[in-house]
Amino acid sequence: MLSSKMTFYIFILVLGFSFLQTQARVLPSKPAPAAVLFPQVQSTVLPDPSPFFASNLLQAPLPTNSFFQNFVLNNGDAAEYFHPYSFRFSNSSLTLSYPTPIPSNASILQNFTADLTISTTQTQQQHQVVSSFSDLGVTLDIPSSNLRFFLVKGSPYLTCNVSVPTALSISTTHAITSLSPNTKQNKFTINLNNNQTWILYSSSKIGLTKTNLSLIKSDSFCGVIRVALSPGSDAEKVLDQFSSSYPVSGEALFTEAFGLEYNWEKQGNGDLLMLAHPLHLQLLSVEDRNVTNLDHFRYRSIDGDLVGVVGDSWVLKTQPIPITWHSINGIKDNASIPEITAALLTDVEAVTSEPISSITASYFYGKMIAKAARLALIAEEVGCDNVIPNITTFLKNAIEPWLSGTFGGNGFLYEAKWGGLVTKNGAVDKGADFGFGIYNDHHYHIGYFVYAIAVVAKLDQAWGLKFKTQAYSLAEDFLTLNRQPSSNYPRLRNFDLYNLHSWAGGLTEFGDGRNQESSSEAVNAYYSAALMGLAYGDTSLTGTGSLLAALEIQATQKWWHVHQGDNIYEDVFASANKITGIVWSDKRDTGLWFAPQTSLEIRVGIQVLPISPITEVLFSNVSYVKELVEWTAPALTKEGVTDAWRGFDYSLEGIYNKQDALQKIKNLGGFDDGNSLTNLLWWIHSRG
Repeated sequence: MLSSKMTFYIFILVLGFSFLQTQARVLPSKPAPAAVLFPQVQSTVLPDPSPFFASNLLQAPLPTNSFFQNFVLNNGDAAEYFHPYSFRFSNSSLTLSYPTPIPSNASILQNFTADLTISTTQTQQQHQVVSSFSDLGVTLDIPSSNLRFFLVKGSPYLTCNVSVPTALSISTTHAITSLSPNTKQNKFTINLNNNQTWILYSSSKIGLTKTNLSLIKSDSFCGVIRVALSPGSDAEKVLDQFSSSYPVSGEALFTEAFGLEYNWEKQGNGDLLMLAHPLHLQLLSVEDRNVTNLDHFRYRSIDGDLVGVVGDSWVLKTQPIPITWHSINGIKDNASIPEITAALLTDVEAVTSEPISSITASYFYGKMIAKAARLALIAEEVGCDNVIPNITTFLKNAIEPWLSGTFGGNGFLYEAKWGGLVTKNGAVDKGADFGFGIYNDHHYHIGYFVYAIAVVAKLDQAWGLKFKTQAYSLAEDFLTLNRQPSSNYPRLRNFDLYNLHSWAGGLTEFGDGRNQESSSEAVNAYYSAALMGLAYGDTSLTGTGSLLAALEIQATQKWWHVHQGDNIYEDVFASANKITGIVWSDKRDTGLWFAPQTSLEIRVGIQVLPISPITEVLFSNVSYVKELVEWTAPALTKEGVTDAWRGFDYSLEGIYNKQDALQKIKNLGGFDDGNSLTNLLWWIHSRG
């Protein structure tokens, strides 16, 4: 049950959104895009986007962490997963695969097999070009082949438009056991020797001939073809029924508090059939009478079963979450405040006396200032107001050089090729700042800065107003809703509006698609943006940050937190793990970028840090938390395990075993560089 304090925070947030709905149906991105305030730079490490994007798209910021990113990097021939198919472009053709999950106790892989490849019989070698993209799809052209592919996430069909009469080629790595047309020759059933049945639909009559064991050729054809795998004996009727209506793009509208609406642009005739993953099904509004779930129509995926949903638009609603500066339910016992205060005085002295300018990496610098900002808020909560001016001065001195471009060791710069911030070091070294210069981890790094800025803006409104434009320009790098050419940044750089969580990997080609390691740092980014909205009285920013934080939390609980028996992951993986290491679009991995799969304490810690009030919402499932802590416990006694990582495990234990966890925390000899004894004591003493 929600506490009265939590209910009040949610009421205020929803009330603000309700007011905005009287002004406009779609929430605006407020304020208007800021002028670029950071010095401009020509990066020496970024790839050139021009070969893969239509010329008109190059005038606006481009996506750097998108579900189709592999298609526009290097040779453009690495696969991406679109639910339920993986697609790969190569040699003026498109190959689609219905991937098979391969589970083990250490990972789940989706293998790519060239189930069907579509090309033309006479093709000049030319790579694909992105002619348009949207929140939920991308359109790619192969100009030399007269082929245009509408790749929309969650479509059970591949849709291809053939612009002028062209002879097509359809090949497979398998053997074709039969090719059967209907009487009108606008539907063909293709059976393969791996027990797959594919169905090809055409907008008009087409002649298909099997020319050898693995190749089908067509006569000259102009129009639309759609290809779908039949996932079961009863599925063909469903595919037949909805084969004439196809999506060409899809938008996600921010329409109300904690709500998202999908609208697909469709062509053809009839109702639209799409696929929902398990989180969609959890969030689909029961009040939405415009959709029909086809529970029997399912495809497998690494994210759990994909279920058919009929409807041109969906309404998704998530439970409201509290966005608070302080603990959601308060310190439980005033007798604990002296203990917190004693640690606070020590930590404030240590933090404010350190020469922070010696830290030049944007990630670690961000963690340090966010750590100091946590101390300020804890001081405010426990009534230790005398230390707040010292912390505030420290934060101002630490933040301002990054906002003004005067920090000597590094700094934020703006590059216009893709449209976004890079660091001074990252502009010349793709490995610097964990790849920030090639758009890795932007929401992580900037999220910490936004948190610290929000706190200072709360404590000193005059300072906040002075640096408001810079602060917004920084946050907009990963939180822009605008998609106009005049924008400085692409729309929602990291957040995948179909998957409903973020991707961290930037302009790097990965064989397993997009990836994200730290789910909790992604949550922190959107939570921090919501706090910035509170600091500036910007209900729209708070609402956007709150919605994205809520969705990121739900996705984390669905795919990073492993629950045996929930039909998301296979038992061999779920029985051996309680939490993932890295979630990829085509893989689940228990290893980390910086630690092996056996380092359970690090795997847990990277999905917990940083600890703040929103952590309580992220780990609200107490029974799961207990299982996670008990699963991790044996690893804490191994040689080489540091107290910095133990602290995160003990903080989780404090959710259900407050006294034992408190004693363990008091005995710690060190803390993560973004954490402190004060923060852990505050956490424990604000548990139930």
